[in-house]
Amino acid sequence: METAPHILVVDDHREVRDLVARALTREGFRVSQAADGKAMRRALEEGRHDLILLDLMLPGEDGLSLCRSLRAQSDIPIIMLTAKGEEVDRVIGLEMGADDYLPKPFGSRELVARIRAVLRRSRDRAPAPGAPDKPPATYVFETWTLDTATRSLLRQDGVTVPLSTGEYDLLLAFAERPQRVLSREQLLDLARGRAAASFDRAIDTQVSRLRRKIERDPANPVLIKTVWGGGYIFTPTVKRA
Repeated sequence: METAPHILVVDDHREVRDLVARALTREGFRVSQAADGKAMRRALEEGRHDLILLDLMLPGEDGLSLCRSLRAQSDIPIIMLTAKGEEVDRVIGLEMGADDYLPKPFGSRELVARIRAVLRRSRDRAPAPGAPDKPPATYVFETWTLDTATRSLLRQDGVTVPLSTGEYDLLLAFAERPQRVLSREQLLDLARGRAAASFDRAIDTQVSRLRRKIERDPANPVLIKTVWGGGYIFTPTVKRA
């Protein structure tokens, strides 16, 4: 018998936690609660969780910092919850490694749908039990090497260039599909599992940041070119090792 997914709700407002917990319990989920980052870490140490609903505005360490810390240690799915609606908050949340972003107030049906979609994408990415491990790939293009085993980008002179989670995911999507026009929607699907269509501008921001790291002249990019009305194309020849 399959165990019901275990959701950890991290929010400093008890009323919000209780409302969310009741809604998810009715849908068959198991739910734990935490009021801040310290309680969240304690809950993660004490049991296994399948997804975290993480509020952005928390006392002490905020949700963005907690998301970044979690992503450095684990690939547990994270949905950010916040009353803020500005685009910059959505972009930063995704860059820190969140899988989706849901602004307050939200309905229980939308929340459940988002959770199930993120869990489904997480299962799709996971290898099947007993399946042989797929060897990590290395992608070489121009003067760069992208190592998927270490999730690192190396320059020709051996210097490692740091990448955020969003930048790495986007560059990997490009490296796997060179010399093809990819729309923003396709890139959202490939790089972040498509958190939501409203995140289109997040792709533009990520591309801009990535260009500053890999282009000789970011103002006149030659590796990641814009296709007006179409999206982007990764132009170099890519060798997979």
